[in-house]
Amino acid sequence: MVDPVTRFFLDRSYRRPADGPTIIGGSPLRLFRLGPAGERVITAIERGDDAPEGHGSLTDRLVDAGVLHPDVALDPVDPALVTVVIPARLATPRCLTTTSWSARVVVVDDASPTPLAVPKAEVIRLDQQAGPGGARNAGLAAVTTPYVAFIDTDVAIDERDVLRLAAHLLDSRVALVAPRIVADRDAGVLARFEERHSPLDLGDEPARIAATTRVSYVPAAALVCRTEALRSIGGFDAGLRYGEDVDLVWRLAEAGWRCRYEPSVLATHATRSTMGAWLEQRFRYGTSAAALDARHPGALAPLRMSPWSAGAWAAVVAGWPVVGVLIGAGTSVALARKLRPLPSTESLRLAGTGHVAAGRLVASTVTRTWWPIAVLAALVSRRARWVLAAAITVPAALAWRERRPSLDPVRYTALRVADDGAYGAGVWWGAWRERRPAVLFPAFEAWPPRERGD
Repeated sequence: MVDPVTRFFLDRSYRRPADGPTIIGGSPLRLFRLGPAGERVITAIERGDDAPEGHGSLTDRLVDAGVLHPDVALDPVDPALVTVVIPARLATPRCLTTTSWSARVVVVDDASPTPLAVPKAEVIRLDQQAGPGGARNAGLAAVTTPYVAFIDTDVAIDERDVLRLAAHLLDSRVALVAPRIVADRDAGVLARFEERHSPLDLGDEPARIAATTRVSYVPAAALVCRTEALRSIGGFDAGLRYGEDVDLVWRLAEAGWRCRYEPSVLATHATRSTMGAWLEQRFRYGTSAAALDARHPGALAPLRMSPWSAGAWAAVVAGWPVVGVLIGAGTSVALARKLRPLPSTESLRLAGTGHVAAGRLVASTVTRTWWPIAVLAALVSRRARWVLAAAITVPAALAWRERRPSLDPVRYTALRVADDGAYGAGVWWGAWRERRPAVLFPAFEAWPPRERGD
């Protein structure tokens, strides 16, 4: 039986021009045309009231689109409902040294050369190294509770926060919930960079988790899951050394389960201590893209945008800025006509912000996944050198201003370049190893998809 949720709050992307029958929001952005009943539901939610009776069909669609989020009171569940599984190799789990646990704790020793002794937990020792996915599966096999929490050895989180996350699972449609992962506060340069630019930190906005959305993955550094849901899809893919957490979430979503990101709950992780280890981590993350693309074709495109935005920015990069502006202006006018339910000012705003966001995506892709091509082009073309320099410096300056890291702009930019370069190198290596060149190609999507909401 599905447990009813009657209170919701609006995603940051939500807009309802002129309080009319059309709403815009979600990730990817969608346009919904409401009927009279739908208007009554959305008006109540805007006021902060409970959704009226009979809201389920509309609110389910809006939650699944990322337009709404369920307003869950994060009251801790009974610790007897949760088993904590910690895959470990060589290291003692941090979370066992920073908090005491009432819930059952199982540490899976992934064939450490010297067997781990963990007095505050049950230990399952594997004779052969299985990797993170395989170790978590071994722990999952020993779980007898309805919920299971996976915590990595370099993560610190309190038991109360784990039990608060599990409150999302009281909705029987939810299979997985993840906290916000933030870097430990440290005086080191890498840790200070990761305070504002960690691949594990997915921001301060709640979200659904699904491929090609704003929060398209969560790391398995800390997860709370429904045991039956994980078992129904076969647990983690032990064949993936990296990206097994991304694959798990996507398979849950494909099976019809909901996955939630809950940034009001925090866990902390340790940053790599040396530049070499830090760059190797980023490279390894990149190598997972091709293997994931083999399992989820098209979900790992390095660049995803409308063909018109791509055309406008391609003209700018090619040295025809006037043509690019004309393409952008023309498509903005065409979009205004296509979105006739919306005021023209709103349509033009959407088109303009879309083109600007596309420019940042292009710059990010040039310096991240496509940097080998960009560097080769820069060796023979002055224009390409200017494009590459702009792609590096302009987004870095904007990000530094927005995030205000405790680093000067020069070091912040240098570490962004190193981060992107290592990840991109990993993507190319994985594409070659897996024979999956498609992971290097862009994807073009028309906008906007429309839906009717009753």
